[in-house]
Amino acid sequence: MEVETCIETPLGTAIISGDENGITSVSVTKEPKTKPSQDNIPVYLKEAVLQLQEYFNGERDVFDLKLNPSGTEFQKKVWDELLKIPFGKTVSYLDIAKRLGDPKCIRAAATANGKNPLWIVIPCHRVIGSDGSLTGYAGGLWRKKWLLDHENPVKQQSLF
Repeated sequence: MEVETCIETPLGTAIISGDENGITSVSVTKEPKTKPSQDNIPVYLKEAVLQLQEYFNGERDVFDLKLNPSGTEFQKKVWDELLKIPFGKTVSYLDIAKRLGDPKCIRAAATANGKNPLWIVIPCHRVIGSDGSLTGYAGGLWRKKWLLDHENPVKQQSLF
């Protein structure tokens, strides 16, 4: 049976769902939800809660969770490619299509990217336009910008 919990993040409330087969979704909403106490977090979701908190605290750059997203075979291939994008790096939608072996599938890859059910964990925010623009993010471009800045903050150079 699928269960859910939520945590507050700098970008809104993250809603985490899953069962014994893995995490099925992580989404974000502006609406605050009643946060369960640490004692009431379903056992299947405790590790996801911990790892997401570590990510937002700047203590984690790779997730190690059992994932079980629902999608077509093509969508799952795209999501597998997204999982290969390193923390702090970006690729274009065209890069993803090429990695799938067909540059002409760019629109289908972009659509699959947009249907990613595992916000942040499958890093669809690391995919940008070929011209470097921040495009197409279901959670809002301001969240995409925040996540990219969080993963690759500009370091102030010393003047002396």
